[in-house]
Amino acid sequence: MKQIILILLILLSFSILSAKEGGVIMNKTAVFAGGCFWCMQGPFEAEKGVIEVKAGYTGGSTKNPSYEEVSSGTTGHVEAVKVVFDPSVVSYERLLEIFWHQIDPTDAGGQFADRGTQYYTGIFYFDDEQKKAAEKSKKDIQASGMFDKPIVTAIRPATDFYEAEAYHQDYYKKNSFQYLLYKKGSGREEYLKETWEKTRDKSLRKKLTPLQYQVTQEEGTEPAFHNEYWDNHKDGIYVDIVSGEALFSSTDKFDSGTGWPSFTKPINKDAVVEKKDFSNFMFRTEVKSKNAKSHLGHVFNDGPQPTGLRYCMNSASLRFIPKEDMEKEGYKEYLKLFVK
Repeated sequence: MKQIILILLILLSFSILSAKEGGVIMNKTAVFAGGCFWCMQGPFEAEKGVIEVKAGYTGGSTKNPSYEEVSSGTTGHVEAVKVVFDPSVVSYERLLEIFWHQIDPTDAGGQFADRGTQYYTGIFYFDDEQKKAAEKSKKDIQASGMFDKPIVTAIRPATDFYEAEAYHQDYYKKNSFQYLLYKKGSGREEYLKETWEKTRDKSLRKKLTPLQYQVTQEEGTEPAFHNEYWDNHKDGIYVDIVSGEALFSSTDKFDSGTGWPSFTKPINKDAVVEKKDFSNFMFRTEVKSKNAKSHLGHVFNDGPQPTGLRYCMNSASLRFIPKEDMEKEGYKEYLKLFVK
């Protein structure tokens, strides 16, 4: 009887790990050191596909160190975060991008106001795949020309990770006021804004057409009936022109008569965020993409059933991917929308 129960438990475990197409998808772990771990949890926790983020200590020889011991700079440990993620939803490369955008990779003495070896930056890899991805990302950052000093962030094999004390976990949530004061006072906030936001803006100006930039970044509106997708009737999905996030499906598109592409709903509830918009002497609900924060358009309550909503979007914010191209462009998971 015990053997039968054991077999059933093993089968249950495999069924939990089962993923699309019958494959086995197991969650993976990444570890990053970016100075004060208070500032590192939030950016990763906001990413879809990240399951858990823990603040802690790694890289040293002391077993089960306390915060006070690590803060002394004598343990060899650095403050770090352990990120558990679903690789079928978010890639390790995307996590690397998030990491670089939280730090000053040229600082050899710590991070911002925090000085000492315990605040050194680092990427701790678990296998050759992560190592190669980390090394490539570091090389790309150095080659980008953004920095006139060498990138000093270390890439090291992962070692034991010790979770920090409970009061350090999600400090940015539990003590938001103190956290914001610290982030600003340490110089991190200003540096990240100056370094990454300005760089992103320059990159977008090169990547996007003037109209696409005006619409997505400056909340502009393109002309009705004179845009790319208002009368597109092909099967496929519409993704964010900036980030490639999947936003809308042709299965939810309808002719609203307004001259802009209109949909009854997003491709999933987490694809977009909505905010009140009082501009131009009107009261509306603005729609933005969740990750890239691109302005997409507005949503109104005059749409058809079953939702009664009209997501009135700008073609300039979108890129259409035909059904026949979805798999090769990495959107295979959305083909299920077209199965009747």
